Amino acid sequence: MATPEVQKLNLKVPPFSPEDPEILFALLEGQFENFNITDDKVMFNNVISNLDIQHAKSVKDIIINPPSANRYEKIKNEPIRRLSASHELKIKQLLTHEELGDRKPSQFLRHLQDLTGPSVPADFIRTIWSNRLPNNIQTVLASQPTHSLEQ
Repeated sequence: MATPEVQKLNLKVPPFSPEDPEILFALLEGQFENFNITDDKVMFNNVISNLDIQHAKSVKDIIINPPSANRYEKIKNEPIRRLSASHELKIKQLLTHEELGDRKPSQFLRHLQDLTGPSVPADFIRTIWSNRLPNNIQTVLASQPTHSLEQ
C-alpha cells in the first residue's frame, strides 16, 4: 500500500504520444525518481490514470487484468510494442516524407536521427539531411566535407 505522502503527489504526466511512447515513460520515470516512487502498483496506477480512453483501449487487457508482479514494466512495454511505428515505417517516412519545413537545420537533423535510430550510418543520414536543406546551406556543407554530422 502506498504511503499517504505518495498518494498526495501530483505528478506532471505528459500526454501519451503513439508516435513516440518511450518519451512518456522516460519523463515519468524521472518524476518517479525525483519523488522516490518505487512501488510497482503506484507506478502502474499513475500510468493508467493518465492514459486517455483511446490509448487505454490499446492496453485494455492489462488494465482490466493486471499481472500480479511487474505491473509497471508490463504497462510500459506493451504500449511501446503495440503502438510504436515499426523501424521500416520510420525509414520509409525518412525517405519519402520528411522535409525541413520551419525547423532549424539542427532540429531537422535531430528529427531524422530520431526516425532512423542508431543503426543507420551517419553518412546516410547526412546525405538525406543535406539534400533537403536550402541550396545556400548545401553549398556551405559541401565546403566542409571533413566535419562530423554533429559539427
